[in-house]
Amino acid sequence: MTDPRPTMRVLRGPLVRFLDDPGEDDRPAPGSLSYLRDGALWLENGRIRAVGHYHELAPHLPDGIEVVDYTGKLMMPGFIDSHVHYVQLDILASYGRQLLDWLNDYTFPEECRFAERAHSEAVAEAFLDEQLRVGTTTAQVFCSSHPQSVDAFFAAARRRGLRMLAGKVLMDRNAPAALTDSVASGVADSERLIADWHGKDRLGYSLTPRFAPTSSPAQLDATGAILRTAPDLHLQTHLAENPGEIAWVAELFPNAKDYLAVYERFGLVGPTSTFAHGVHLDQAMRERLAGAGANIAFCPTSNLFLGSGLLDRHACREAGLATSLASDVGAGTDLSGFATLKAAYQVGQLLGQPLTAWQGFYRLTLGNARALRLDHHIGSLEAGQEADIVVLDPGATPLLARRTARISKDDGNGKDEHADQATLGERLFALMMLGDDRCVFATWAGGDCVHQRDSSMTHNA
Repeated sequence: MTDPRPTMRVLRGPLVRFLDDPGEDDRPAPGSLSYLRDGALWLENGRIRAVGHYHELAPHLPDGIEVVDYTGKLMMPGFIDSHVHYVQLDILASYGRQLLDWLNDYTFPEECRFAERAHSEAVAEAFLDEQLRVGTTTAQVFCSSHPQSVDAFFAAARRRGLRMLAGKVLMDRNAPAALTDSVASGVADSERLIADWHGKDRLGYSLTPRFAPTSSPAQLDATGAILRTAPDLHLQTHLAENPGEIAWVAELFPNAKDYLAVYERFGLVGPTSTFAHGVHLDQAMRERLAGAGANIAFCPTSNLFLGSGLLDRHACREAGLATSLASDVGAGTDLSGFATLKAAYQVGQLLGQPLTAWQGFYRLTLGNARALRLDHHIGSLEAGQEADIVVLDPGATPLLARRTARISKDDGNGKDEHADQATLGERLFALMMLGDDRCVFATWAGGDCVHQRDSSMTHNA
């Protein structure tokens, strides 16, 4: 029999979380950040029961409750990746050239392998192992055009108790025959997958036309019809990544005034829509996206790897357009949020808009949760939210430990709020630039430890 008693434990240690957008200044906006030197997360049945200073919560804790001590580490909400292709895991770090060459030479041949359910299952397990190892607890995921690739991914995510978004690629033209579907089969497959998986436990479905060139007008129209009848679904696709892609769209849709107008025509631009890249947009297009409540997934390692261009993040902010942060593996070069942050900072430097640590870690947590309309579930570790947590180790590598020790000499020790905040900012920036998967000491999802560094076991929920 299942034990009816509630599962409770407390995680104790330094805790940082964002309550709002910190802005672009060197100091976070007032009220946007919570930092507790000796914090506590009281977990009950997979959710946050309470959060606060440990000494304030301790008198209210039940006798004998398990306390997991993360003193010397840093707890924050689990990382979120707004755009990633699990089916491209095994072509990571393949010689890239440009986007359309990448698709034809690597992506399409690789995705043909997902016709086999056993292959889909093996890669889904490996992908999720890697996600948890780098502290990512939620992602919006492209599967392949094979429905079994979606079944395999969702089944693996559900066994682990993860909050995930995913969908079957819709692609009825301009791709190998082994990968293309039809308008009718794409609709039928999507509707079956939605019925089987959407809203089950912590899973959500994202309608997934790959991008305008590989879907006929009829398929894009059918996708929009599904979205209109089920507005709680998400939608993910690509937009304005590469000049060659944009020229191709103009040839295929000669009556559209621009690339975005293709998606607008078919009702695909809305508050649950994520458009990967958006590198080559004008301000009017950014404003149209913002008006619809959509978001642009900023994929800096992918944009650099394929030479696609530099996203003007400040222009998006000026337009009111939300930007999320994403790895975009396999064209992206690393699943780790640290790698994404480092590349985002470098892209920003080239445009005269460097990314602060405050803005970076906000984007990986609450910012991405808001962009994906998941912030009522995850992103800020509020009471009642799901208990997805990453525990970071500021001394994980010799160089990072040395840098952190130097910062600690100027630690405010809680006596001066601004000095304390400045020291935290330096620590976060060091993690952002020097961190990698070794810095993830533990990952918790749904109140369970699903990854522990230096352990031979990954603990599945």
